[in-house]
Amino acid sequence: MHVAVHFHGSAEGARETAQEVEAAGGSASIHRADLYDPAACRALVAEVLEGGELDLLVPSAANFERVALDEIEDGHVSRAFGLNAEAPLHLALAAAASLRRQGGAIVFVTDAALTRPHRHYLPYLMSKAAVRQLMQTLAVELAPEVRVSAVAPGTVLPPPGLSPKAIDSLVAHIPLGHVGRAEDVAEAVAHLAASELVTGHELVVDGGHRLGA
Repeated sequence: MHVAVHFHGSAEGARETAQEVEAAGGSASIHRADLYDPAACRALVAEVLEGGELDLLVPSAANFERVALDEIEDGHVSRAFGLNAEAPLHLALAAAASLRRQGGAIVFVTDAALTRPHRHYLPYLMSKAAVRQLMQTLAVELAPEVRVSAVAPGTVLPPPGLSPKAIDSLVAHIPLGHVGRAEDVAEAVAHLAASELVTGHELVVDGGHRLGA
């Protein structure tokens, strides 16, 4: 298995991810691109395809800006949609032909908060709602060759600086009693990528938080 790892500013993180893939017995390459640029999205896919066809695309880069409702400016909206919604679209379009040839899959990343919205994240959540619609529409457009689904993480890896009290407050509303791990999201992605009869589905990974406990 070969994994192409994208990065923009986090080269060290990309190298660490590649090393983990190799330690698990696979091979990996790292690729830098500014996904705000549609041409760069297409060039990234073309670069990856130089090494072979694609079986799976997982667009996961995201802009996660906190902004109060009365402080929202044009830039907040354009940054959210540019990286969170438009980049996944351009990547999927560029990869579609290869994925069709391979009978592959796309797994997008949305957000469990689309069901229970948080304050101060309106542009972000609007853009993730667009990704959900993108997923459902591409599931129809690319069928039957390509399966398209999404993972909707809840609280995974709480933001740096969040106090223990704030984390405890979050956990109190999660029926399973703990926040998620990156591995939980990765396992959900792997499940959707392997499921031959699942497409157009959003798998929520939030410990039951959406149930309103």
